[in-house]
Amino acid sequence: MDRPQKMPKVAKVKNKAPAEVQITAEQLLREAKERDLEILPPPPKQKISDPAELADYQQRKRKTFEDDLRKNRMVVSNWIKYAQWEEQQQEIQRARSIWERALDNEHRNVTLWLKYAEMEMKNKQVNHARNLWDRAVTIMPRVNQFWYKYTYMEEMLENVAGARQVFERWMEWQPEEQAWQTYVNFELRYKETDRAREIYERFVYVHPDVKNWIKFARFEETHGFIHGSRRVFERAVEFFGDDYIEERLFIAFARFEEGQKEHDRARIIYKYALEHLPKDRTPDLFKAYTIHEKKYGDRAGIEDVIVSKRKHQYEQEVAANPTNYDAWFDYLRLIEAEGDKELIRETYERAIANVPPANEKNYWRRYIYMWINYALYEELEAEDLERTRQIYKTCLELIPHKQFTFSKLWLLYAQFELRCKQLQVARKTLGMAIGMCPRDKLFRGYIDLEIQLREFERCRLLYEKFLEFGPENCVTWMKFAELENLLGDTERARAIFELAVQQPRLDMPELLWKAYIDFEVALGETELARQLYERLLERTQHVKVWMSFAKFEMSISHGQGQGQDDVQGDDDLNARLARRIYERANEMMRQLNDKESRVLLLEAWRDFERDVNDATSLQKVLDKMPRRIKRRQKIVSEDGVEEGWEEIFDYIFPEDEMARPNLKLLAAAKMWKKQKDVEVDNTAEPQIEGTSTPPAALDTDDN
Repeated sequence: MDRPQKMPKVAKVKNKAPAEVQITAEQLLREAKERDLEILPPPPKQKISDPAELADYQQRKRKTFEDDLRKNRMVVSNWIKYAQWEEQQQEIQRARSIWERALDNEHRNVTLWLKYAEMEMKNKQVNHARNLWDRAVTIMPRVNQFWYKYTYMEEMLENVAGARQVFERWMEWQPEEQAWQTYVNFELRYKETDRAREIYERFVYVHPDVKNWIKFARFEETHGFIHGSRRVFERAVEFFGDDYIEERLFIAFARFEEGQKEHDRARIIYKYALEHLPKDRTPDLFKAYTIHEKKYGDRAGIEDVIVSKRKHQYEQEVAANPTNYDAWFDYLRLIEAEGDKELIRETYERAIANVPPANEKNYWRRYIYMWINYALYEELEAEDLERTRQIYKTCLELIPHKQFTFSKLWLLYAQFELRCKQLQVARKTLGMAIGMCPRDKLFRGYIDLEIQLREFERCRLLYEKFLEFGPENCVTWMKFAELENLLGDTERARAIFELAVQQPRLDMPELLWKAYIDFEVALGETELARQLYERLLERTQHVKVWMSFAKFEMSISHGQGQGQDDVQGDDDLNARLARRIYERANEMMRQLNDKESRVLLLEAWRDFERDVNDATSLQKVLDKMPRRIKRRQKIVSEDGVEEGWEEIFDYIFPEDEMARPNLKLLAAAKMWKKQKDVEVDNTAEPQIEGTSTPPAALDTDDN
């Protein structure tokens, strides 16, 4: 009976936590590198001391190279290593054979040709190297490296004619610019200046670039051919024409003339360039011209350069945004400084042709000022009155008067006609303006005109029309009454004031009433002025009206030619009248429960009593002065929701406390409690300025 096979016991791992020191893959690789586990020992060095042993070694190496070539003939490095090894073995014929086999395999490989030719030159096989370069440049004439090496070899062999012949063959293929420059430098090394010039002549036509023409001109200048250099620059300008010319050619030409002390020639070149080149292609030209004029020009020349530059900037700005009227203003101011009438008019016409895109007054304001400047220029500078009149008329026809108008323009046109002694035309213009688009400024301007002409009947008619247009305008009523007063018709002026104060709607009634009262006071009508104050108080109970009324009572005089005792009596009477006004005002403010106004009134009353120097009355006023306290008030939103509490300043007047005995009794009780309990926390008491009234007295709201 076979016993059942027992399974081996698996060792139980008691601690499954990670080890304290972890070994990473990086650490394993680092330790392997430190111990040099993967580095194979170098093969042992062999010393060959026998020809048979050398032949055996060469046979084994050649077999290895040939095996590598059979495996992959397209690997160029195998061919190069094989040929270089044969070269080391001094087997030049074998090396040459390997290079030829490599070229048969891949004749477009540049590296093979270069290595092959380098081997021939290294071993001083000049004819082989020359033949090899001929084959290379014939097969691949666009590889400039072959030509560089070929010409360098011929020059090193001092075969100057052969090198020149190679260069000529190269130039037939019209290579890059550096090749031409190399050819020029080659000729210059052998002092062949004429040949170098001929090369440049061909070069600038093969590569017609501005920088090459500049190089040609500098070549002539360097070798002392100043006229030749100038001729090259002139030919370059003719060659490129106005379409393809560049600013750097003119800059180089001008600097050449500057170097030859021909500053007038340089200035002419700069001006010619600025006239013929587009403005967006001449930023550096402007800078160079400015520097030249600062160094060699006079004040007029420098200003001319700066003006030209600014003109270019303004032209760019108005071209980018034709409705940029600020740029037009600056441009026109610059043009006007030059004094060319035709150019100024042309620029103004260009500017006013850019009508604002929308019929909104804000967009038209700057635009209208251009018309105004145009008209003023024609009138004052050009002195062409008919053209000025036409400008004003055209501008007025252009404005959409039903939507908005410009009173300044109407008034300027009327004043212009007045200067031309066309009074009827000026009146007709202003009348048409008022009929089409009545404005306050138009009425005032027309009235001022008639006042200057002393046409007062017309002024009255205009004021009547003005008040029909805007009866709520207090300034108009005041000016109308002032005019009548100046004319000596006080009754008419008083009637105008009466009509004004009876208007149901006024924009600044306080100014009107003040002007009316001042008018009566100036005439000495004290009783009428007092009646006006009483009428005004029937309409409003503003504290400033009461204060003004009291000051009025103090300022009036009851007679002239009085003695000192009579003057003292007048002062006492005025003080009693003013004090009565203050008492009435205080009672009215108390009834209206306007505490802020009441405080202002009491302060003014207190200052008045101090000026009068009446101690009894002053004490009475001081007894009426309130105490300012802090109290809490509920914050209620518009929806009626309570949003918390806020602290506000309130005033408690002694007169109001006496009218509320409950408040006084409660205050006395709190004071008694405070005296009993002196250890009560002070933070429980409200912050009161100048009093010790208990909190209960302050929180009581007896509304």
